This record gives sequence, structure tokens and C-alpha cells, in this order.
Amino acid sequence: MSFLIISFLISRFLDIVVSYFSPQIIAYLGFFPYKEILTEYHLPQFISSFANFDGAHYLLIARQGYSQYEQAFFPLYPLLIRYLSPLFANNHLVTALLISNVSFFIGLLVFSKYLRLISINFNKSRSVSVLLFLLLFPTSFFFGSVYTEGLFFLLFILTLYFLKKEKYILVAIFAFLASLTKLIGVFLIIPIFLSQISNLKYQIHSSKLKTKNNWKFLLALISSILGLGIYSLYLLKTTGDPLFFLHSQWAFGANRSSNIVLLPQVYYRYFNIFFTAAWNFQYFISLFEFIIFNFVFIVLVLDLLKSLNLKFVSSFEFRVSNFERLSLNIFSFANLLLPTLTGTLSSIPRYALFSLSFFLFLSQITNNFLKISLAIMFLLLHIVMLGFFIQGYFIS
Repeated sequence: MSFLIISFLISRFLDIVVSYFSPQIIAYLGFFPYKEILTEYHLPQFISSFANFDGAHYLLIARQGYSQYEQAFFPLYPLLIRYLSPLFANNHLVTALLISNVSFFIGLLVFSKYLRLISINFNKSRSVSVLLFLLLFPTSFFFGSVYTEGLFFLLFILTLYFLKKEKYILVAIFAFLASLTKLIGVFLIIPIFLSQISNLKYQIHSSKLKTKNNWKFLLALISSILGLGIYSLYLLKTTGDPLFFLHSQWAFGANRSSNIVLLPQVYYRYFNIFFTAAWNFQYFISLFEFIIFNFVFIVLVLDLLKSLNLKFVSSFEFRVSNFERLSLNIFSFANLLLPTLTGTLSSIPRYALFSLSFFLFLSQITNNFLKISLAIMFLLLHIVMLGFFIQGYFIS
């Protein structure tokens, strides 16, 4: 517990120090809408800059509701900012930063407990490794920014934690709220469904079938779909399009397509960028997105092979060694691959934060030199990417 608290505080302090010194090293760009509203909250720039890009939209939604195309941003986070801001002198920016950071901290506490629940192999050393890789990851500063990452992390982990505890009413509540925070919340149906298969397998093996909690489980199973469904009904009523959260993505740049684009086409687009585009900041961000996507994807494949004990004997067969790891792996793949269907890897370095199997696998690396090298590389990229984000460059 004390290690986690100290690590969290050091990570917040590091981010603030990087934010404070970034203007002395990196020229300001700030090419994003509504950046002028950040000055209205009378906070130092090295604090208010944590609301760059999407953060400005969340603050505007909290203040005045949805404007045209802002329905791309899910509603729970700005609603919390609006209704909790009277507790903090009606300062929406302070409120948003507190929600993100407090949510992330509580999420880390629950995550450490969850790690001990899912496997006896997650000793203290491995749990520390998971948390450090998560905190050092190049885009983990979004957890403490005016983005939904901190809040969604808490709701995501609470869903997994109470799912392991078989507290299905609480699972239903947190999965429902998660799907009102980010679109990927709907994929929580994956670990919820697979947990029941795991439980049934155990019950059949032990001849102890349970039926009394079936209705609670069914409620938990559909809860994430209900959250998304309610938001879609709201959009149908207000815009006439229940999928407007998808159809409005194009308005925020990043060359997102409203039509489904397959991964090979995305690769083709990126190779075209690498061989034809000028070597500017956007070029290197595209390279960063490409490297992060492929690194996380390869690690997830390795983690999947580890979760499935593949055997080639007289015939091909496999068995699931750990349903929790398998469910997390499938969720992690869905989380990573869904954004690519819009035809770009833009923001993948931020979306990758919720591919938890990636961090779990890294914690199992036994080569200490490789482990330390990865951690140092993450830290250096974290500092660089945060510095550019603070100075108004789109990172993810």
C-alpha cells in the first residue's frame, strides 16, 4: 500500500515538473479548438495545460451541454464535472482534474487487490512490476489529465474486481457506468460472459451447480449494453442518429472514416506515410503510433498463446489455463483493434492503456535487464510525449 501511494505521488510530481519546464524547451503550438477557455479558470498554465485538446471539450460540455458534433464525447465524465463543481468553487477545471486523479488513484488501489485475486503467481514483486509499467507507459499522463481515462480506469477495474468476487449487482452498476464513459465499456460483456463459463466449468467439475444468482448475472451481462443503449436513445432523440457518437468522429480530425477500414488497409496507409511524407512532427507521431500499436499487438498475441495451453499430440488441441487472463486478453484485443476500424492508428498509444494483458505480460519478464530497459524507455518517452502535449502538440 505504501509503495503504491509513494509511486502514485512521484508520478504526479514528475508530470507536474515536466509540465512546468516544457515551455522552456518546446515552442508552443496550441493548435486545437477552444484553448482560450482554459485561461478562464485562473490556474497556472502548467496545470491548466492538462486540459489541452479533448479536455477543453469536456469542460465546455460540463458548462453548457453538447454543441454540434461534441456527442463524440461520452456523457458521464462531463456530468460529474458539472454536478461536483459546486464543491470546488464552481471551477470546472479543478473539479475535472480532481475526478481524474482521485479516480485513477483509487483504481490503482483496487487493481493491486485484483491482481492478488486472479492468480497466486501475482506476488508482491510482480504486482509492483505491473503498476510501474502502467505508471511509466508513454501516455499514462492521460490518467491525470482532463480526459476520461482516469475515471474509466476506476470503473473498469471495479467491474473486474467485483466480477471475481461474484458481486453481480455491483458489476452491473460499474459496467453500466463504464459504458457511459467510453465506448469500449461495452466490451466489458467479454470478461463478464467468460467468467460465467469459468464458473460453470468449475461447478460441473465439483458437482455444485448454483442457480440462485442467475438473474443477477444476466443483469451484469447486459449492463454495459444498457449504458450504451441509453446514450444511443438520447442521441436518437436529440440528433436523430443513435450512432452519432461514431458519425461525428470525423469532425475532430485524425482522418477517421465513418466506414469500416480493415487493418491491412491501415498498414498500407501508414507505409505510404513513411515512404512519402515529409519528416515533420506529424511524421514522427505516426511512427510512434505505428510502433506502439505493433508492440502491444505482438505482446497480446504472446499473452494469448500463454493463456491457451496449445498442444500438438495426435491431434491439435488446446485448453484454457486461466479464464481471467483469457477474458482480459480478448478485451485487450478488442480495445486495441476497434479504433483501427476507422482507418487510422491515431490515439492508439492512449487507447492501449486499457489493454491490461499487455502490462500483465510485461510483468512476467524474467530478464531483469530487459525489464529495466523497457521501464527506462517508457519513462523517457513519457517525459517527451507529455512535454509536447503540454505545449499543444497532438500526441494521442
